[in-house]
Amino acid sequence: MHSRIDVTVAAVIEEMERFLLVEEEVGGRRVLNQPAGHLEPGESLIEAVIREVGEETGYLFRPDRVVGIYLWPCDSAERSYLRVCFVGSATPPAEIPILDTGIIATHWLTRAQLRNPQHALRSPLVLRCIDDYCRGVRYPLDCLQHVAPEPLENVRLA
Repeated sequence: MHSRIDVTVAAVIEEMERFLLVEEEVGGRRVLNQPAGHLEPGESLIEAVIREVGEETGYLFRPDRVVGIYLWPCDSAERSYLRVCFVGSATPPAEIPILDTGIIATHWLTRAQLRNPQHALRSPLVLRCIDDYCRGVRYPLDCLQHVAPEPLENVRLA
C-alpha cells in the first residue's frame, strides 16, 4: 500500500447497453475512463460525482445507487486510489458543452467495444465498475455518510 491515497468518484451511465465514457489525455496517452475525478475539499462524495460528470461531459447526473468502493494501489503513480463509483440517470446538455481540461471527447461504447485492444483504459477500475454494474451490484446511497466537521474542542478522543 502506498502512503498517499487519493479519493476519487466515478459514474457508470448506461443507455441501451452503451456506456458514457470520456476520452482524455493522461501522461501523453489517450485513454478512456468513466466520467470521474478527485474529491475536492468540503465536498460530499455525491456532490463530487455530480460536479465531475458535468465538467467532463456536460450531462446533469443524478446518482441513485453506489456500484462499489474500490481501492487500487497504482505502483506507476506511487499512490493508491479509493474510488467510489455511482450509477444513476443523466440528462444530456442542451448546448455543446465546454469540457474540462484534458477531456478530448465523450463516447457511448458497449462493453464489447471496451474490450477491443485499440481502446486503452485509464485503469483496471473502468471495466471492473462496468462489470459490477452489469452483474447488478448496487448499494443504497445512504451507505455513504458525509459527516460535517466540528471544532476540535468538541471531539472526544478515546
